[in-house]
Amino acid sequence: MTRFALDRLAYPIVQAPLAGGPSTPALAAAVSAVGGLGFLATGYKTPEAVEADVDAVREITSAPFGVNVFAAGGVPAEPAEVDRYAGALQGESDRLGVALGVPRFDDDEFVAKVELLRRLRPAVVSFTFAIPDAATIASLQAGGIAVWITITTVAEAKAAADAGADALVVQGFEAGGHRGTFDDAAPGDVGLLPLLQLVAAATPAVPLVAAGGVATGAGVAAVLAAGAAAAQLGSAFMLTPEAGTSQPHRTALAEPATTTALTRAFSGRTARGIVNRFLRDHDAEAPRGYPEVHHMTAPLRAAARERGDADAINLWAGQAHALAEPLPAGELVERLAADARTALRAAVERTGA
Repeated sequence: MTRFALDRLAYPIVQAPLAGGPSTPALAAAVSAVGGLGFLATGYKTPEAVEADVDAVREITSAPFGVNVFAAGGVPAEPAEVDRYAGALQGESDRLGVALGVPRFDDDEFVAKVELLRRLRPAVVSFTFAIPDAATIASLQAGGIAVWITITTVAEAKAAADAGADALVVQGFEAGGHRGTFDDAAPGDVGLLPLLQLVAAATPAVPLVAAGGVATGAGVAAVLAAGAAAAQLGSAFMLTPEAGTSQPHRTALAEPATTTALTRAFSGRTARGIVNRFLRDHDAEAPRGYPEVHHMTAPLRAAARERGDADAINLWAGQAHALAEPLPAGELVERLAADARTALRAAVERTGA
């Protein structure tokens, strides 16, 4: 059965999955409907909610789209470290008037979600945090589903290619949100352009999707020229009206003076977000403990979002987030593609061709 290939896209633009709120069926559908590839996130959602999201996209468009899954991986955190961090967060709990969540280690219903997607058959299923076992990859591909794997190092890229991935999402150090690295004890720290070139040399037969700090048509042009088959953008889509980005998060993204940093303070796993009070106060003491810390801080973050308190929520954002614009998603895709063509033509002229 023929699987989805990137050359089928009218525009080589992929919308990042954006788990944790910004991902919506309306956003994925809008991107896919104009010729890009929209994505749904399954992270932190029940299989029932995922199925409802897939159905909602298909009610809007018949165009191909993808679904992202957090791959099962990692090991439970040290209970003493999690307990210590819980004590450090007690002041946040008191300030917001909500109890900390119960820390627990789980796989985000990985098996149930894979079984669901095998039945629903989106065009692409991408995996983050690990490589699924061979049987999982083969079962999805047998149903005509392309399997993409997020990587942050050359070693991860080789392992994913050897596992049979149809494409690699090459995530540079600039990317917002969680690092897709397989081992959070040593998250990849290479920028997108050098990583893209290194991975292209190491896995020449596998198409690459470039992610991290791409927010404009010129950025899209740059990664295409460096060997990517498509660019994946996240922060650029978070101000679109179709995105489920919370209001305090939108306000922070639109502020050009904000900076980003990597932290484990919110989830126990390395992720890039806009620096706020919570990150400054708790980054140094946050343990490596995903998803235990995520479950523990979830009530705090929910309460802060309800209050519009941007200083106590995870403001995931890439290093180029200040370039995001509040355009409709479909219009944004078309503008990015047009600006990329202009940039590529200008680059050709500068080479003397």
